Amino acid sequence: MNVSLYIAKRYLRSKSSNNAINIISIIAVIGIILGAASLFIVLSGFAGLKDFTLQFSTIVDPDLKAETAVGKSFFITDEDLNKLNDLEAIAEFSQVIEERVIVASNDKNYLATIKGVDAHFKNVVAIDSVISQGSWLEQKTNQIVVGWGISNNLSFGVLNYAKPINLYVPKPGTGQITSAKNAFNTVNAINVGVFDINETLNDTYVFTSINLAQNLLNYKPNQVSSIEFKLKQGADELQAKEAIQTVLGDRVVIKNRAQLNDALYKMLNTENLAVYLIFTLVLIIALFNVIGSIIMMILDKKKSLNTLFNLGATIKDIRKIFFLQGTLMSVLGGLVGLGLALIILVLQIMFDLVMITPSLAYPVTIKTENLFIVFITISVLGILASKIASARITKALVQTQ
Repeated sequence: MNVSLYIAKRYLRSKSSNNAINIISIIAVIGIILGAASLFIVLSGFAGLKDFTLQFSTIVDPDLKAETAVGKSFFITDEDLNKLNDLEAIAEFSQVIEERVIVASNDKNYLATIKGVDAHFKNVVAIDSVISQGSWLEQKTNQIVVGWGISNNLSFGVLNYAKPINLYVPKPGTGQITSAKNAFNTVNAINVGVFDINETLNDTYVFTSINLAQNLLNYKPNQVSSIEFKLKQGADELQAKEAIQTVLGDRVVIKNRAQLNDALYKMLNTENLAVYLIFTLVLIIALFNVIGSIIMMILDKKKSLNTLFNLGATIKDIRKIFFLQGTLMSVLGGLVGLGLALIILVLQIMFDLVMITPSLAYPVTIKTENLFIVFITISVLGILASKIASARITKALVQTQ
């Protein structure tokens, strides 16, 4: 039997004759439990917020997107399209044209981004699910679908024929502009739908048919800004990227959803790291109580330690007793804290205990990786605290009665 572990367990379970030491030990354990629970709840809350935020931005983001490597557009041949259709990993793909345009209605102008899409686009992303008014556009028409922000700023609704809508884009070329009329390509449009995703996208995008975008921008039929892909379920993303790159070559750059939302992912991950570090600091402060508790226990058990030393126990063995006691206190307290946090999070998911708005519960996501992060953090910090406290045991201390 490991004598040091046996004694450590006895010291952990038994009460001291000194009530002050008992109170300090209880405070230390409660600090560990609450610290571990708080850290896991906060990490789960941020994971929920991250998923909640990304579920809106990724509605109109494809699984993969081939963007032009140079300039604003590239040309795609019928042979390229046939090769893309033959790729096993690809379920659907859509050709897209994007460009900045001016949207004008009555005396109001608004700078937006036109996104001309073909008939396959609604099969690549779930655009139908975010149309809050009206319907999706038809191909080879002058129909458009705009975000709530654009609709509100320009004060037009769905199928509002009383308010004409014009799309303007500067004509390409060089030379002196003789009149405003000759400076822009323009088309008349009718809004048939309004989408609602998030504030940024609502204020940015105007969806049109790809034919309207080609006419407005003077693009050739095989000229596109990007191609968006939907992968088959279970398809390997990396292999799909390599296959698409092989077909389209160096003229495109292939990006996945995370790369398309690079700034958003970086911001969310940075916030998550900052919160983790802040609450880890709180845990470190709580573990000072563990150090204090072990040191007080060492002083309280001075006579017992002297007896152990006289019976042949080494200083290393005696230090190990209190090292194991502190480690057990930290690990068990961490496990209890994680259990408590799991109960709270499950209750939040089931009963919406905390609300952001009257109709929206605070989102939480329980992730196994966060469980391990919190457990490893509390264990490592507990081991360090126990090591520091047990190092106070010296030969002079155990020999003094």
